[in-house]
Order: sequence, then structure tokens, then C-alpha cells
Amino acid sequence: MEPPLHGITVVALEQAVAAPFATRQLADLGARVIKIERPGRGDFARDYDGSVKGLSAYFVWVNRGKESVVLDLKAPADRALLDRLLARADVFIQNLAPGAAGRLGLGSELLRARHPRLITCDVSGYGPDGPYRDKKAYDLLVQCEAGLLSITGTADSPARPGISVADIAGAMYACTGILTALYERERTGRGSALAVSLLDALAEWMGHPYFTQEYGGTPLTRNAARHPTISPYGHYRCGDGAQVFLSVQSDREWVALCEQVLRRPALARDARFADNPLRHAHDGELTALMEECFAPHTADGVVALLDGAGIANARLRTVAELADHPQLAARDRWRDFGSPAGPLRGLLPPVQVTGREAVMGPVPALGEHTAAIRAEFAGTPEP
Repeated sequence: MEPPLHGITVVALEQAVAAPFATRQLADLGARVIKIERPGRGDFARDYDGSVKGLSAYFVWVNRGKESVVLDLKAPADRALLDRLLARADVFIQNLAPGAAGRLGLGSELLRARHPRLITCDVSGYGPDGPYRDKKAYDLLVQCEAGLLSITGTADSPARPGISVADIAGAMYACTGILTALYERERTGRGSALAVSLLDALAEWMGHPYFTQEYGGTPLTRNAARHPTISPYGHYRCGDGAQVFLSVQSDREWVALCEQVLRRPALARDARFADNPLRHAHDGELTALMEECFAPHTADGVVALLDGAGIANARLRTVAELADHPQLAARDRWRDFGSPAGPLRGLLPPVQVTGREAVMGPVPALGEHTAAIRAEFAGTPEP
């Protein structure tokens, strides 16, 4: 069975994380992704580190399944080749520095005029207009502008989330936008011009804090691993010194926790804890009571009690433990894929389609496909 995007060609003038992660999703779905890289060092994400057998972990993560073509866009012959690629492409995506695509003659309006079926997608930090349009944007900085760091961390200090959430948010909206545009083109025959801003994407993810602040009048605070409005929710120390994380989402679950886990059914009738707003208001007292009840048990023992009562819970795992997670192993979620450094192991894409496996092509070496692309498009007429 052919993958769903078989026959779709994506030309990507991309770097770092946001646009490359979007196009990696398309490559996993079977699209041909031709990644245009600069002469010399290519995408600067190649040099972020060398932790994956000498390759950058970021680059390996977001660039498998692509073809790498090195072009000097200021050289007439290379620029002519790019124009020929775009004439046959279905999608063009770019996340160059603000204004760079326009200066190269690769603005969406111009390209769509030349190629009405082309779908263009411009990924930027702050959008194509407004006072921040020319401002450089990196993941942490967008997190700051979106207010995420104001609610992430401890009371003493904000903290950056451990992954690039602004880049990931922008990438996934770019991917879904492109898929929607491809579907629309099937019906209308016309392409679309898409623009995705990392700030817009992350601001959308800040919906709960926004509505709480705007209409509740109470700003959310930094609560480490606690929840700003739900209790009990977070980490609780057990008798062996380890912590268990749990979440109670309803009064029914609260009663089950009191009766079956804490073994103190009277707490379910305690006026301090009668509903979630009251439990949250008395979170400090509730935490002390729960940890007192957990003190005779190991963390594994507490997890067994929570599972038996139907209370959502988790153990705090390290990244190394994720690599050996029993659930991922039992569901056969790991696959090998190629790279210039040899075989690597990575996860299948999250969307599982019955009877179809993701493509998961190799990570390309810099310029690995340049000669082949030049030969393939040598006889293509100028657009």
C-alpha cells in the first residue's frame, strides 16, 4: 500500500527546528522532501552537537527521510535549478530570517502568481506584519513573549521547558495547514499561501492561562510540578523517598482516593476538601496528609494502590528510562533508520494507521542528493 502523500513533492528552504519538523512529518507520510541547504555547512542545526555518533541530535530528529541538495541561491545556475524544482513542486516551505525569502524573490505572492497550484508556507517567529515582524525569534524567546515562562518553574525562578515547545507548536500547525491545503487543492485545483507564526502557535496553547487570567482575574503562578487550579495533582513523597505523581480530576475520584488509597474515608467528607476549589485552596494541608498516608509504603506500593482505585498516576522516568519504556516496547514502537553514521533507533510517528507503516527514511548527509537532483532536472524547461 502506497503511503498517503506518495507523489507529493515538498521543496524546503529550512533550518533549525520548526520548518524541518513540519516537513519530517510529511516525509514520514511518504512525501518527497527536497531540503535546500547552504554551501559549506548547510543547515546550522547540523552543528548544534555531535551526540548521535557524531551527528547533531536535533538534526537527526527532524530531518530523516529527506533529500539534501546544496545550492548557492546567488549563483544563476543554482537559482535556475531551484526555479525548476518549484515549477514541479506541490509545496514550498521556508523559515529563513525575516524578509530573506522576499529578498531572494521567493515571496509567497510572487510564487503563487507563477505557480497557481503551489502551496506556500512561511514559518516565522512573529508573523509577516506588526511591530515584531523583523525581530529574530528563537524558541526560548518566543516562550518568554507568549507568557509561558511566567507560569513555568518555581516561585523563585522561571524555567524553560525541557523541549522546544514553540518550535514544535509552529511545526505541527504548519504540517496540519499544509495537509489541509493539499486536501483543498484536490477539490479546487488551486494552491494556498500559508503563514505560521511561532508566537501565534504557542499563544494558542496558552488558552487555559489566558482565560483564567482574563475572566477569572487571578493570574496563574509558577507551581513547579503542581497544577495551578487542580488538587491533588502533582508529586507526593513515599516511604522509600521516591515520588509518585498523580491526578484527581473529579469528586468521584477524590472519594476513591480517600477510601481505597489513603484509607481515610472521613477525608472525603472533610469540609476543607469538599470540592476541587477547596482542595486547591488547602493544597498544602492536603499534601501533608497524603504524604503521611504514603509513608508506610514504597512508591511501587503506592502505584499499585492507585491503579487498583482507578486513580491516574505515573513514576518520574528519566530519558534513559523512556528508551526502555515497557509500554513502548510491548507495542513495538521502535524502528531502525539510516544515517551517515550508520543505523539509528527512533520511534514510529504517533499516528498509527492500520495496515500501513511510516516511511522513516534515512537522515541525509550534507549535499548527498545534489548531483542526482541536478541530473534529474537538467532537461526540465525553465518555468
